[in-house]
Amino acid sequence: VQLAESGGGLVQPGGSLRLSCAASGFTGRWYDMSWFRQAPGKGREWVASITSTSGRTNYADAVKGRFTISRDNAKNTVYLQMDSLEPEDTAVYYCTRAGYWGQGTQVTVAS
Repeated sequence: VQLAESGGGLVQPGGSLRLSCAASGFTGRWYDMSWFRQAPGKGREWVASITSTSGRTNYADAVKGRFTISRDNAKNTVYLQMDSLEPEDTAVYYCTRAGYWGQGTQVTVAS
């Protein structure tokens, strides 16, 4: 079982990034998936979730209207489109599925 995040990097305030999380090794395809993040010196916080079949989405208030979670079930991949990024979005971003976690990808928002 593996979750592999990618797409992080350094971006200026107001910029955009798209994170990907590819899942492999799961016995079944239909799982809800979520993104969390952990900023330096802070605990891990939930960012967004998407359900397995209906694709219903939910967002933390801090990112609502700026981030969009989506999924491609055929590719076992979930995405996080992040727009209008702010320095406060700087964190390691993790995807999670069925209790498993990826290794995280660093997002840094700075001018």
